[in-house]
Amino acid sequence: MAEINVVPYIDVMLVLLIIFMITAPLLKEGVKVDLPDAGAKPIDADFLAKHEPLILTIDSRGRLYINFGQNQDQPTSEATVSLRTAALLRRDPQTPVLVKADTTVPYGNVVRAMVLLQKAGASKVGFLTDPLRPAPPNRAR
Repeated sequence: MAEINVVPYIDVMLVLLIIFMITAPLLKEGVKVDLPDAGAKPIDADFLAKHEPLILTIDSRGRLYINFGQNQDQPTSEATVSLRTAALLRRDPQTPVLVKADTTVPYGNVVRAMVLLQKAGASKVGFLTDPLRPAPPNRAR
């Protein structure tokens, strides 16, 4: 009587499942920036489900990253940002356009990035921020 022993296959499947569960959130991380804290209202989740936002990231060294096209984790030029933004907005004009800038980036760099996005066809540009953190309680001594 010949039978296939499936127990080793189940073990392998569970190990692979654990590996994918651990690595999946790490792949979505993107460029690390220290966002400013603000008490802004979050974007409607239903709208974001229909239209994936275009995010222009400015890191602490002033380099630009865009989450559309190839090499999303590599710095890109202003011309590439313009071309990719214009192409995406021609395809879907409802795409939300967001800027994700590090707190240490000079204001002029952020404004230059916003102008770049607007020239590429973005009528509205939003900012990504972290939610306000509650103040630590005062301790009486």
